[in-house]
Amino acid sequence: MSNSKGINTICTHVGELEDKEFKGAVSPLYMSTSYAFEDVETKRYPRYFNTPNQVALAKKMAALEHGEASLIFGSGMAAVSTSLMAFLSSGDHVVFQDSLYGGTSNLAVEEFNKFGIEYSFANDASAESLKAEIKDNTRVIYIETPSNPLLKLTDMEAVAKLAREHGLVSMIDNTFASPVNQNPIDFGIDIVLHSATKYMGGHSDILAGTVISSEENIERIFQMAKNFGGSLSDYTVWLLERSIKTMGIRVKAQNENAMKLAEFLDEHSDVSSVYYPGLKSHPDHALAKKQMHGFGGMLSFELNEKINASAFMKALKLIKPSMSLAGVESTILLPSQTSHGLLTEEERNNQGIKDNLLRFSVGIEENEDLIEDLKQAIKKAKN
Repeated sequence: MSNSKGINTICTHVGELEDKEFKGAVSPLYMSTSYAFEDVETKRYPRYFNTPNQVALAKKMAALEHGEASLIFGSGMAAVSTSLMAFLSSGDHVVFQDSLYGGTSNLAVEEFNKFGIEYSFANDASAESLKAEIKDNTRVIYIETPSNPLLKLTDMEAVAKLAREHGLVSMIDNTFASPVNQNPIDFGIDIVLHSATKYMGGHSDILAGTVISSEENIERIFQMAKNFGGSLSDYTVWLLERSIKTMGIRVKAQNENAMKLAEFLDEHSDVSSVYYPGLKSHPDHALAKKQMHGFGGMLSFELNEKINASAFMKALKLIKPSMSLAGVESTILLPSQTSHGLLTEEERNNQGIKDNLLRFSVGIEENEDLIEDLKQAIKKAKN
């Protein structure tokens, strides 16, 4: 099916497995971990990412991100680490933007030195800052936009151009945007990564990751992936394919809710800062309109110093304090204690992540109900 199809059509139909006997509307599930190896065109094995359900879902992922091929992993970090290691060897160097998911930053800081891999974090998310960190042995530029947790935007087209000019591979974590809101390959980015646990799964019950790129790049990543063993069980693959069918309508509803919640918080006297690319006050709002189809369901905000952030979270009745994001239910957390808890206090401060910063994953509830919950929690936390 052509990538020119609409997002909901791709979510629903691309990568369907045909039930040849019963013609069911839902793809059949192949639970087997053992397949014939004689007189067959493909020797199938779960760790080789080529079981029927794995192959079918990979086609859907590739279509969603306008890529040629894809691999499905057991987690987002499995996708990130395997993809990076596929293009980095001892003596190589990778440039990261300054604000990243804490797990990705920790991967570099804790593991890369063991393999003789050098890394640099740019001063910010701009192409100019990334360029300043490029060395003769640089092989990869890695970005994340919108960033976690401050929703900073990176100019994907500028980064892709920079990578091409220096013969580098460009990678992006597109989790926060989802394929519904942003398609980096259209802007020249080489490799797109997702924690499929988030918007693709969408129901807080699936752990998965994916990488999408050209067939050549995916083949290179596969050669590393089959040795690292980060494949996903077929049952979870089947559940993820089911979940993606509603991703388009879920994410669009979350976009609408997040915009209304961001506007409410931005006008609230007890909120000092709001970070959401859909707000005109956001420094990257113009860039967001250029490279995003929607502004996303994620936002962050800082409460005034007179309000205890932990007390505020405990007072919430509808919005759930939770470590993950992007489910149909609204969740909230303190990045300083969760997603970026592995960073030192100095590292968090350098990224602008304050102790009272709250990351808000907006769900699909009625926005009026969410606003009322925020109001009552702020009121209680002040008392």
